Amino acid sequence: MSRFPPRPAPILAYYLYQATDSVGFIWPVFTLFLLWKDLTYTQIGTLGAISALLVVAFEVPTGYVADRFGRRNALALGMAAMTASVAGFVVVDSFTGFVVLYAIWSIALSLQSGTADAWLYETLRDRTDEETFTRVRGRGGSVHHWVSAATMIAGGLLYVGHPTYPFVASAFLHGIGVVVVLSMPANAQFDRSSPTETVGVRESLSILRTRFSNPSLRAFVLFVALFFALVSVADTYVQPITVDVLAGIDPMRSIAGPTVPEEATLGVVYAGFAALSAIASYYAESVRDLFGLRTALLALPVAIAGLFLTPLVLGLLAIPVFFCMKGATALYRPLVNQYLNDRVESVGRATLLSAASMGYALVRAPLKPVAGYLADLTSPIVLLAAIGAGFVVVAVTMVVLASPVPAIGTAESSAPRPDVD
Repeated sequence: MSRFPPRPAPILAYYLYQATDSVGFIWPVFTLFLLWKDLTYTQIGTLGAISALLVVAFEVPTGYVADRFGRRNALALGMAAMTASVAGFVVVDSFTGFVVLYAIWSIALSLQSGTADAWLYETLRDRTDEETFTRVRGRGGSVHHWVSAATMIAGGLLYVGHPTYPFVASAFLHGIGVVVVLSMPANAQFDRSSPTETVGVRESLSILRTRFSNPSLRAFVLFVALFFALVSVADTYVQPITVDVLAGIDPMRSIAGPTVPEEATLGVVYAGFAALSAIASYYAESVRDLFGLRTALLALPVAIAGLFLTPLVLGLLAIPVFFCMKGATALYRPLVNQYLNDRVESVGRATLLSAASMGYALVRAPLKPVAGYLADLTSPIVLLAAIGAGFVVVAVTMVVLASPVPAIGTAESSAPRPDVD
């Protein structure tokens, strides 16, 4: 007899969704592919800024669509949009065409960003227990990262064959994801066999005003947004810093004969990132139980930002810092989503989570071009140290003046759970 109870079908479907949502085939070579398409760094940066702004514009409307017409339907539409966007990269060659593809991609991200977590939380509450959200969300993230690890290695090798091959493979994987999402059950309020309870535009806006009128929740979203922006900026420079560091520690490169193509090497490095992220995400609930949700939410970002200072002393430390960053981010997301889900009612859940994602994008959008300018003036490693030190100063100030995660029993604590402290 098996030691473990069988997993409910919706949970297995969720894990399959997480697997098919991976962009591992294309992520390690994405910038290289755009350069192969004759885009300049300025154009690539512009596409990133456009994407961030479009995410801001689409987040709340797509969250409303999910709350109004069904989270499963929104997820399926988002996965279909992702499939179309990734497939389009194979045939598009003009900058204008890439703007269109980035717009479709932004819609896909917006449809999925808060919707998947809202669907999971409601499904667990309807069928088992929402207390298991962190565990299931973390293990779903682990599945996502393990699949990413395998596909990143494959993507690097496929790119060596031809730069378009990773995009063909990724589009096929996302196409399977559409079928997987449609097999997932609808939440109870969207099940036609159950009495429905949906939310209109006015109700959605009222929910947002009510929830974000709480100062601690606003501070929490800002704190998380700053950390995610820090990670997003650092992620931009992983490839050039890693290549430079590896070149500096490989004195035999010039005499060792045939070498592994750079694209394949990056695929292996990114696979390592994904493997560590899978392990970290899997143990998110254990970290919460060991340290408490409040401590983990506040301490983890500050610790990672502090590590950004170490490559200034020894450049070789940049690679382990990147591994720590990737693992910590994978661990942090389930904790953030648990905290937010615990503080919103069933109706309007996806709308609020999308509003939080919009806040993250609002902070990220202006920071990226400023960071790029600073990197041009100095170096990527100096940039990492600067943004790390800046985050530590801001984060400590926020905690001292008005904690983003108030302790249980304080006036600003908004429906906290017993494990927050």
